[in-house]
Amino acid sequence: MPASPTVEFVSLADIVAAGPAANGAGEGASALVVLAGESMAFGPQTQRVTAPAAAAIERAARAAKFKGKSGSALDLLAPHGLGWDRLIVVGAAPKKDDSAKDAAEPMDFVGLGGAAFGKLNGATRVAVLFEPPGAADAAAAADFALGAVLRAYKFDLYRTKKKDDADKDAPVALTIAVADPAAARAAHAPRAGLADGVALARNLVNEPPNVLYPEEFANRAKELEKLGVSVEILDRKAMTELGMGALLGVGQGSVRESRVVVMRWNGAATPDQPVAFVGKGVCFDSGGISIKPAASMEDMKGDMAGAACVVGLMHALAARKAKVNAIGAIGLVENMPDGGAQRPGDIVRSMSGQTIEIINTDAEGRLVLADVLWYVQDKYKPRFMVDLATLTGAIMVALGQEYAGLFSNNDELSERLKKAGEATGEKVWRMPLAPAYDKMIDSKFADMKNTGGRYGGSITAAQFLQRYVEKTPWAHLDIAGTGMGSPSSDINQSWGSGWGVRLLDRLVRDFYEG
Repeated sequence: MPASPTVEFVSLADIVAAGPAANGAGEGASALVVLAGESMAFGPQTQRVTAPAAAAIERAARAAKFKGKSGSALDLLAPHGLGWDRLIVVGAAPKKDDSAKDAAEPMDFVGLGGAAFGKLNGATRVAVLFEPPGAADAAAAADFALGAVLRAYKFDLYRTKKKDDADKDAPVALTIAVADPAAARAAHAPRAGLADGVALARNLVNEPPNVLYPEEFANRAKELEKLGVSVEILDRKAMTELGMGALLGVGQGSVRESRVVVMRWNGAATPDQPVAFVGKGVCFDSGGISIKPAASMEDMKGDMAGAACVVGLMHALAARKAKVNAIGAIGLVENMPDGGAQRPGDIVRSMSGQTIEIINTDAEGRLVLADVLWYVQDKYKPRFMVDLATLTGAIMVALGQEYAGLFSNNDELSERLKKAGEATGEKVWRMPLAPAYDKMIDSKFADMKNTGGRYGGSITAAQFLQRYVEKTPWAHLDIAGTGMGSPSSDINQSWGSGWGVRLLDRLVRDFYEG
């Protein structure tokens, strides 16, 4: 995999003082990135630096009909008098909010950084004059750098043949010139840990299932101990003693043993109740005896995106020394159809003591989550629990791939998740829970059945989970449309998106840190 870009913050004044002779000097292709507002408006320092090429920039913009629209770009090769191989003008004009005439939306600097990085096309030495339209502080510059780092991610670990454009994967040295470099460095430090957490989640989702099976996934989670996270791994014997019959039933058809991993970060100054995050980790989902169609079954290596998010989040919290006590728990299984696999019609007993009739072995994620949710709420008494799971195709029918489905028993937690989603672009949409849906999973032979049929599939799945959280404030995020194979964006070109790490880090940062 290509290395993440190195990020350095320097003073805008120093870039101006260095002059064309020093700018762009060195080995490898160089690029100067500048930000333009409406009608090609530059900041004062940017105007001084680009003055020798002002006429050429104006002609190129006129020919390309470049207006400074956010994310658009104008690329000039070997601009005269600047000393750089390329000058890339990136549009940063604020977008208009349709709901309020002439009102500008807040600038998405993370997205802008990703869009700018996507225009580099092989440049390995890059300087950005960070002088966007309007007010921009050190946090904005750090967000810009975060977007660039997220966009740089690629997963090509198993490709042995290089393409002709392999030079595009060369490490990038990214220098961002800002008004206050020290403040930008301080703002960037926690975001660097967040970027690493997103990359970790993406790596886990992208790994092939013959490499990342439950035991190996648990081993990778254990590496968080290097950051001060306490990691406990429950094997099959331990889960059997705890009575985790729902989770173990899913994995009994695989030669790969199931695991539960509990990660603990104690960053609060006092022994506060922890916040808790639970992830579905089906490392490969064949559907079991209720086997899936062959077409696109290879994508089911990503059915552990919820667990990947939880591991990435715990990395991010520990890396930035978050002032919170947090639990991350993941249930890791393979759902395979061998002679020992569970059958439709089987009845299993969950850790809570509730019994479940198996109607469809491909409705397995909720069985995994049921035992892990019960374990976490019973042992740790958390302030809240948020679970993430690529749980149902039904949520994609309802919401597509733009929003994750949010189900919750708590209005405050739901509203906070909504706000965190709006701030990060990892958006959620609240879906209903109601007794009428709950009746759809009542069973004639057990306390419940594991699917309520075709209609309202994402809702009945959430109703199933709600039976395992008692009075604990809880939210369930169905990320089937966002956690894997989601559309490319300015900050992600990878199949595994790492969705949810930034959302939940923001939730903790804004509402739960002491």
